[in-house]
Amino acid sequence: MTVDCRDPEWLAASWREVLDFKVIDRSEGKVEIGSWVPTVEDVRVRQMPPTLMFIRVPEGKTVKNRLHLDVSPIDAGTEDEVTRLLGLGAFKVDVGQGQDRNWVVMADPEGNEFDVLRTLAPQD
Repeated sequence: MTVDCRDPEWLAASWREVLDFKVIDRSEGKVEIGSWVPTVEDVRVRQMPPTLMFIRVPEGKTVKNRLHLDVSPIDAGTEDEVTRLLGLGAFKVDVGQGQDRNWVVMADPEGNEFDVLRTLAPQD
C-alpha cells in the first residue's frame, strides 16, 4: 500500500511507532515499512501481510481518503490506544461518522484518515 506524503521519513517513522513495523527499504523520497522483510520465496509459499510505502509528492492532501487503514489494539483498550496515538502526533477527525460509533476516526500527522476499532485485547 502506498501513501503519498510531503515527508516520507517523518510519516514512516510515525506509522512505524503506531504499527510496531520496521524499515525494510528506503531511497531518495521513499520509505517502505512492514512487519516482515519480503522475499520471493515467502510470497510464493503463503499470503503475506502488506507493507506500507511512503512516497514524496509535491501536493498536500485535499480530500477525504478513499482507502484507509483500520487499527485494532491488541494490548490495551480502544481509548488507551487513542491516547497513545494522540501522543504520537495523530489527531481525531470528523468525516461525518456521527457520534454513536464503536470506532474512532483519526488522522496521521499529515492528515491521512484511519480508524481505531474495538480492542482485541482479552477482557477481564
